[in-house]
Amino acid sequence: MHALHLLRHAKSSWDDDELDDHDRPLSKRGRRDAESIARHLAERGGSPDLVLSSTAMRARATLTPVLDRLKPRRVLLDRDLYLAPAAKLLEHLRETGEDVGTALLVGHSPGLHELALLLADPDSPVELPPLSGKFPTGALASFRFGSEWRRLKPRAATLIAYVTPRELEDDRA
Repeated sequence: MHALHLLRHAKSSWDDDELDDHDRPLSKRGRRDAESIARHLAERGGSPDLVLSSTAMRARATLTPVLDRLKPRRVLLDRDLYLAPAAKLLEHLRETGEDVGTALLVGHSPGLHELALLLADPDSPVELPPLSGKFPTGALASFRFGSEWRRLKPRAATLIAYVTPRELEDDRA
């Protein structure tokens, strides 16, 4: 059995409109949300064997507290994941070796949201927001599936959890 977490980067800052989109940092709220999601992942137990992340500053900054808490075996930063569509993200996941039990993919919308919808078995116990809905910054979708990574197919992964930073704030209040 394999596990996959899809994490959209946390809220980015728009304070400097001269910055290239790839170089935008997290906002104050984004940094807080990244810590919250990292804490949530750590509380759920286990460290991912592999982390795949976009090279965008906001994705790397979202990943920093996760790395600090979970200490994954391998981290791969890949420019090809920056704003990648669902099909490209799925290609990357299918290249994952069978020594990886759990993977975390940190990326961007709409590709990450589209991938989550593509993978989710309609009989999953948890629902995702529809494509017309929001997959907010910092959202985390967690899946389990029984196939090999290279055979990962649409609608074949069970969505076991979906959480947003706002829900985690509400839980702690």
